[in-house]
Amino acid sequence: MEQRDPSAIADTTLDQAAVPAADETVKTQDTTTPAADEAGAQEAPEAEAEAAPHKPRTKEELVESARLLAERDGAEITADEIGRLKQLFYAIRNEELRAEREAFAEAGGAEEDFAPAVDETEEQFKELLAAVKEKKARYRAAVEAEQQANYEAKLTIIKTLNELSADTDNVNRAFPTVRDLQNRFKEIGEVPQTVASDLWRQYQEAVEKFYDQLKINKELRDYDFKKNLADKQALIAEAEKLGAEEDIIVAFRRLQELHEQWRAVGPVPKEVREEIWGKFKALSADINKKYQDFFVERKEREQQNEAAKTAICERLEALDFAGLGTYAAWDAMTKDFMAAQEEWKTIGPASRKVNNLLFARFRAACDKFFAAKAEFFKSMKDVLSQNLEKKIALCERAEALKESTDWRATADELAALQKEWKTIGAVSKKHSDQVWRRFLDACDYFFERKKKNTSGTRRNERANLEQKQEIIQKLAALLEAPADREAQLKAVKDLQAEWQSVGHVPFAEKDKVYAEYRAVVDKLYAGLDRGRRGSRQEAFENSLAEMGSDSQRLYRERERLLRAYEQRKGELQTYENNIGFLSVRSKNADSMLRDMQRRMQRLKDDLAELENKIKQIDSRL
Repeated sequence: MEQRDPSAIADTTLDQAAVPAADETVKTQDTTTPAADEAGAQEAPEAEAEAAPHKPRTKEELVESARLLAERDGAEITADEIGRLKQLFYAIRNEELRAEREAFAEAGGAEEDFAPAVDETEEQFKELLAAVKEKKARYRAAVEAEQQANYEAKLTIIKTLNELSADTDNVNRAFPTVRDLQNRFKEIGEVPQTVASDLWRQYQEAVEKFYDQLKINKELRDYDFKKNLADKQALIAEAEKLGAEEDIIVAFRRLQELHEQWRAVGPVPKEVREEIWGKFKALSADINKKYQDFFVERKEREQQNEAAKTAICERLEALDFAGLGTYAAWDAMTKDFMAAQEEWKTIGPASRKVNNLLFARFRAACDKFFAAKAEFFKSMKDVLSQNLEKKIALCERAEALKESTDWRATADELAALQKEWKTIGAVSKKHSDQVWRRFLDACDYFFERKKKNTSGTRRNERANLEQKQEIIQKLAALLEAPADREAQLKAVKDLQAEWQSVGHVPFAEKDKVYAEYRAVVDKLYAGLDRGRRGSRQEAFENSLAEMGSDSQRLYRERERLLRAYEQRKGELQTYENNIGFLSVRSKNADSMLRDMQRRMQRLKDDLAELENKIKQIDSRL
């Protein structure tokens, strides 16, 4: 038989009578291309799963979801819903079994003897899931049976059309019957997809064969051809507009509708059949190509998203929070996790096969951290409470001593209390200032009384002043003629030790001479620190150059610097918490306070240096 255009029908008197039923549409897209309605479905599990990363669903909620699913009609149940419920439920159940197995092993049980207890919720979930699957299977069986019956009915119509076409003497008389058969063919529902194209081809050939045999009025045929040509030209115009549609999914679906309408339109004159079908086919091919490219690009994006999400999971899993011991350290790492969660939200979905698994992995890393953080904060509440009780006890002992006139023994005892205070950890912020002020007031009260009752000779104080001024001059000389760093550092330390050994100076000169001393010492240490830091920075830059683009070494170096950063930060916080201890008026309080401030400044400089080094590494990653 001559090969014909799918739209071509020899006779034109049947206005849209030769149209196949809507279920017989032959897709213009290659069968390997995903169905259009899948294009947006992939977003749903991700969006639902990520809506509340710290509020996982319970088994009971998932059982209720399964019960609601079982109550729905089989046509409304999808395999994705069943799979997602099963995955979420057994993610929880498997975690329970792991905990039971660990508890069994910790209790001394052999791993091979472990037998999990029956979970009534799991049994209920299994029954509901089995009911859902059975309902879905019944629905599919019914659909397949109906499609097979439709297929057989349409084969009967095609057979009848071929028989009527063979009776050339009575073909005109059979015209009403053919129209009725065409209407019946359209009214019959869907057939199995595997035979749809071949069935449509057989039907089209049977109709065309009948029309080729049909002898009807030429005027009526020409009118029908003209009308069909106008309809198909209008469909071509609609197809041309789809080329400018930004949403390719919408364009592809609309194209399928246009193909359905094309098939519903009768034949056109033979001289333009190939031309008009060629235009429509070319426009369809262009849209189909864009549709295929869309899925190729989406697959590439999904692979990129999978790599980005995997990197986030690996980064969080590599964070070691087992040794964090301060609020600041936990808060700093919390920022890392919160930043990772915000970054996760900006990344689109990965492929359906791994998207849920990646999110489960990401959520497990987050849950593990926040559970550990909650446990730490819970334990710290008890520690802070115990520290507060110890400090209140020290306040009571200091208050009991503040009226004493046994100056030396009481001063020694209060000094011992101050040392003991330093060994006690921090208390909650709302009590910290209050309890410290109470302790400080008791100490200050005693030492002010002691000061009023303690006198020294003016002559010794003046001699001490002259001796300290000489020390200042020696320190200043070191600024003018600096030696190598080690020698200069030793000289500074010796002069500081000599300063500490000198007694009191006149009270009116005390602050002035100490300010001079402190200024020259700070300059000396600043110069020593700059030399030390300069050599360290140069060594660090040489080390970075040697690492080159080795990301693994760079990451390890970054982790080492972060740990050093947290250590320095903790030391600085300890100094800041305890610096108030040295405000007590005693012989060495001012000197110790200055020394602590110098150490704090050095820690701050170290923190700035470490932060700069981390930024240098980040710029290479």
